[in-house]
Amino acid sequence: MHLSGPQKLAVASSTILAVVLLFVGAARAAQDFGLERDNLLRAHANQLFGVGQPLDQSSSTQVTASQALADPLSLVTLAGGLKARVVTAQAGANTDMMALWPDDANPTHLIACNESGPTQPGVQRITIASGVVETIVTGTSSCDGIRRSPWGTILFSEEAGGGPNGGRVYELIDPLNTTGVALNRATGSFTGGTGASNLTPRPALGRLSFEGLAIYQNGIVYYGDENRPATGTAGGAYFKFIPSALRTPGAAPITALGQSPLVSGSVSGLRVGKRSGFTDYGQGSQTGFGQWIAIPAGPDADLRAQAAALKLTGYYRPEDLDIDRGMESQGTVRFCGPNTGNEGDDQNYGEVICISDGTLAQAAANSATPEVQYFVMGTPALAMPDNIAYQPGTGNWIIHEDADTEYLTPHNNDLWACLPDGDDVDLLSDGCVRIATLNDLTAEWTGGIFDAAGTTFYVSVQHNVSSKGVVLAITGWK
Repeated sequence: MHLSGPQKLAVASSTILAVVLLFVGAARAAQDFGLERDNLLRAHANQLFGVGQPLDQSSSTQVTASQALADPLSLVTLAGGLKARVVTAQAGANTDMMALWPDDANPTHLIACNESGPTQPGVQRITIASGVVETIVTGTSSCDGIRRSPWGTILFSEEAGGGPNGGRVYELIDPLNTTGVALNRATGSFTGGTGASNLTPRPALGRLSFEGLAIYQNGIVYYGDENRPATGTAGGAYFKFIPSALRTPGAAPITALGQSPLVSGSVSGLRVGKRSGFTDYGQGSQTGFGQWIAIPAGPDADLRAQAAALKLTGYYRPEDLDIDRGMESQGTVRFCGPNTGNEGDDQNYGEVICISDGTLAQAAANSATPEVQYFVMGTPALAMPDNIAYQPGTGNWIIHEDADTEYLTPHNNDLWACLPDGDDVDLLSDGCVRIATLNDLTAEWTGGIFDAAGTTFYVSVQHNVSSKGVVLAITGWK
């Protein structure tokens, strides 16, 4: 097309203006380096997180019960490239944490806690291929934390407070052949059904509101008390169990419950503050170095009361825990977990912390100096982290939200993928992106766990609008 002189001048002027605006925009973006970083994380999500386009916002959609019943996948929206299938929509309505069985490489079942009262199913077995759900145990109070142990058993626990009737840890052997058993919480006995002798309480770990369990090859177990601060008393503390007889890492699975390293041992609690002979502890000292304080009580100890008496370091509702498998492969103890906080009442956004405890041998001897550092800081977008899952192969972490979704601006709960810390000067994750969101204000993500390849992620959509326990398998990770 032939342009006249004035037309050429107009085009040139427009081009110059566009270039100027481009540079102005770039300059403004450079002034907001945090926004530029977020844009880079999204632009490189495929390489960094194995997903396509991340989600820019939390969902504002509310599906109906009939929609969720007809299509459980209507409950979720996923980042580009990810896809989900329904493993089951018939589990307990409050299906929470889950463990893969018999291993992470070729799992056939999910062993899941149902966070409900004693009259409801407590522990269930879900066949991954068919979605068939069977109840292993009833009678638990708010079954929450659950993990497969390195010695071939299932540990499950109750989020039921401290005191003489507080939450306990139980151990299960042969979960595929244990069905319909009833727990008597008052006596700690299991009766009825099939395989009642495959279950036993583990009073050596004490009583509290159990959530996360980080279980190491030699039998050491780390766990927190899902407790909030109140009237000047610190929130939930972190604890460490060391068995009387350490297990040899890599040993064959046990064949009887009496062979478990959890039969007996000692418990200690974390108190942070090393300065002046470990005396700078208390409010304001929540990160840095500390020490493990011996709990002077025996089996079934009320660890919540001991935490207050010994002035252990408190956090705002410690939740799930997962082991840093990369550090574990190097023989070093490091595990990470969320402290949920409280978005609704005071905008106290939670955080994810990581705790290091030397080598496995040092952890067993209590000769290391434990260290606590922040890994992900809560924000109005990632307000109340709850569960966490380490992704094999990438070293990334998946953080689940359980936020006060109806507070101020309604928003649904999300899943976030977070990078490990790189070689920069801080110790924080190098960045997170939103990879999934719920379309239901009543629901939360929970219990997420990866297979050994890090390519299939099993996760529960807890207490959703359908009133059914929905468990999904999310795939598509690159």
